[in-house]
Amino acid sequence: MKSVYKRIVFKVSGEALADEVGHQIYDDKKLNMVARVVKKALDAGATVGLVVGAGNIWRGRLSDRIGIEQAQGDYMGMLGTIMNAMALQNAIERLGIDCRVMSAINVPQCCESYLRRKAINHLDKGRVVIFAGGTGNPYFTTDTCATLRALEVGANAILMAKNGVDGVFDSDPRKNPNAKMYKHLTFHQVVEQKLGVMDLTAVAMLEGKDLEIRVFNMDDENNFMKVLEGEDIGTTISKE
Repeated sequence: MKSVYKRIVFKVSGEALADEVGHQIYDDKKLNMVARVVKKALDAGATVGLVVGAGNIWRGRLSDRIGIEQAQGDYMGMLGTIMNAMALQNAIERLGIDCRVMSAINVPQCCESYLRRKAINHLDKGRVVIFAGGTGNPYFTTDTCATLRALEVGANAILMAKNGVDGVFDSDPRKNPNAKMYKHLTFHQVVEQKLGVMDLTAVAMLEGKDLEIRVFNMDDENNFMKVLEGEDIGTTISKE
């Protein structure tokens, strides 16, 4: 099967990598699942970038609880994304895939510094690029990083894989059994209704852009390929 998207950015939450049973920050099965999905996307003809959060290592609310100032806490979170990117890189490379970690924070012993032209060159050569270190600035989320990098490298879609959630709902489906799932939304509707799919700053950046956000349940690995093949699952967010 061939991907309907030429270039994609996967947004993976840090929590999606954690071992919930053993209470460890990583679960090898989850890391390997992401790696397999990346390989399937490459085999389908897409070029692939990833942005990973750090929620399995560091959460902003912990900063508040132990008295760490927000900017300092945000930098700590950025460092957490670099750890997660390196873990994913290892899983991806075990499948024989050429993969680069590029960070907005300079850590030359661990990964490359992010340069837009170099990132595009890697992607054009079929390499997977994991964008780490957030935007390199405090007060911005990894959602904003995903949007920014997707725009910079000319991605056609941001794929947001969720844990146990099928798409975007009008209320929390875990708390409200009658919550309604949206099949299609515009960027403007997400911002106007303050829907919690991703950071609203990140969504606002996409107003008028020819790029889609696809939100779907990652519990079923087959959903990734369904999205890549253009099947109408989950929620699609676009300019119109």
